[in-house]
Amino acid sequence: MRTIYLAGGCFWGAEKFLASLRGVAGTEVGYANGRTANPTYEQVKHEGTGHAETVRVTYDEAVLPLSRLLPLFFRIIDPTTVDQQGHDIGHQYRTGIYWTDPADEPVIRAALDALARAYDAPLAVECLPLENFYPAEEYHQKYLDKNPGGYCHVPWALIEWARTAVDASDER
Repeated sequence: MRTIYLAGGCFWGAEKFLASLRGVAGTEVGYANGRTANPTYEQVKHEGTGHAETVRVTYDEAVLPLSRLLPLFFRIIDPTTVDQQGHDIGHQYRTGIYWTDPADEPVIRAALDALARAYDAPLAVECLPLENFYPAEEYHQKYLDKNPGGYCHVPWALIEWARTAVDASDER
């Protein structure tokens, strides 16, 4: 199993989408790459901790290699928007890819280079090593499973597609 940390705006929808992908073995939402140890949601939201709402993704590389996982992640974000996804605005809603294994960096950079060719505007997706990650409060974990119909900036059609995709390269 491998792990990557993906920040895609509000972590509720990003987590639901990513957890639905074949090859993803586990997800956990939390706060990454900020200045405050063990922040609370209220601190991240109101006190400028520098953290990004992030999903820790544990995946089986034999089923879903990182080179396939990243383009799927790109489907649920606007990679050119700074500090905003959907109706969520603030530095905690920035997009980013954070790695713990330096061998992942070239794969990430290649995926971002390919993505950049599809846009006229520059990308706003951070590409950094993981500095820290603190799990979010329990009520945020699997939030949309606990609260069906809860707020989600990720289109439900994409979440449904992720659940039914037979293969991560499926382009339905």
